[in-house]
Amino acid sequence: MNIIICGAGRVGFTIAKQLSEQGHSITVIDPSSEDIQKIDDALDVKAIVGKGSYPSILEKANAQEADMIIAVTRNDEINMVICQIAFSIFKIPKKIARIRSQDYLNPKFTTVYNKENLPIDVIISPEIEIAKSIQRKLEAPGALDSVPFAENKIRLLEILINENCNLINIKLSDLTKKYPNLKANVIGVIREDKFFIPKKTDEIKINDKIYVIINSTQMSETLEAFGHTEKVSKKILIVGGGNIGFNLAKNIEENLDAARVKIIEKNKDRAEFLASELNNTIVINGDALDEEVLSEANLEEAETVLALTNDDEDNLMVSVLVEKFAKDEKEIDDKRTMALINKPNYSLLQNSLKIDDLIDPRMNTVSSILKHIHKGTIETAYTIMNGEYEVIEAEIIETSELINKELKNSNLPEEIRIGAVLRDDKVIIPRSDLVFQKDDKVVFLAKKDSISVVENIFRISSI
Repeated sequence: MNIIICGAGRVGFTIAKQLSEQGHSITVIDPSSEDIQKIDDALDVKAIVGKGSYPSILEKANAQEADMIIAVTRNDEINMVICQIAFSIFKIPKKIARIRSQDYLNPKFTTVYNKENLPIDVIISPEIEIAKSIQRKLEAPGALDSVPFAENKIRLLEILINENCNLINIKLSDLTKKYPNLKANVIGVIREDKFFIPKKTDEIKINDKIYVIINSTQMSETLEAFGHTEKVSKKILIVGGGNIGFNLAKNIEENLDAARVKIIEKNKDRAEFLASELNNTIVINGDALDEEVLSEANLEEAETVLALTNDDEDNLMVSVLVEKFAKDEKEIDDKRTMALINKPNYSLLQNSLKIDDLIDPRMNTVSSILKHIHKGTIETAYTIMNGEYEVIEAEIIETSELINKELKNSNLPEEIRIGAVLRDDKVIIPRSDLVFQKDDKVVFLAKKDSISVVENIFRISSI
């Protein structure tokens, strides 16, 4: 496909890198000559200095031949204008815009996003996506991430293997013998910062980060099998009441009945807004780096602490103070801490600061955008290792070459691993003799080099 990306920041750069490596023809536009130079030096794409909202610049980017435009500049209004011009002048079929302002995202005003008004096909809101991602993690304590697929009948769990796991040094082929009723399939492993698709003879090692496809109804049993017996947190402290903190608190109020939430927000006006908009959340106006404020918020009682301010350093410092307030090592281990981090280098501090999870808003946004780019009946995509691999959900249609074939005879590339199949509301963990059928929803892992093969297998003519 011919794809234009407007915005050469971290998100624009990452998307351009992923898509160019998948064989798409990419053009990146940005007014910053410095950012464009970085892209020009690092990637095999066409890079143009200029404003993506100018028709002459889009024309220079060959917009009349483009299949898709992705507007991820730092300005909501510019992203909207880009989509309008892309549609009105160049008739670009698919238009994706990143929009951050909550006012633009208010459900009351969604009628504005149609062909007669603002022709945006897909709106990506990083803050809403991150809030949903954090909520999923809260619902699956012990998992680093929990991602729903196939109408939430299937889940992908990302699990860290620690000393509590009884399956260390046990071959994957023996897991079924130990847990015959567990519908789970280990599709990927990160070991010493390297990702691999495991074979049946491979063993689970301590400190492995594993990716497991499961039947959603067996989440707690799966986590327990891999050594995690953590309980769902009932006392949650959110530091930072921006859009992420606000949306998360709202989601928790709606979905986690037993949870008690407190938010610490530095800005007085924002704190008053939060207090007026949230029903069961206690809002404290103050600086979370002030120990008196943390005492007022009963930090020592909080089971999960989420540092979600716009300042990376403040988020890291909050995590340090969590440790300081703990009475002993056990209390530190029992608490769960998550920190929002924009600068990737800070990930090196995760272990030394005892932060359970670092949240990278860039990769959340990239994952959200990528799932709308694939051709075919691909519904959901989740990226691993900065997009080297994706977990994908796709439906088998009449034109798919997989229909009525056994898995062992399907000639799928080695870089593709089928995780689970949803058929008539039943979750199937596939064996080699599984026969694919029309309307099967298939959840699988694919290396980025194999994406074009995947799109062809689950093909349909529209973008």
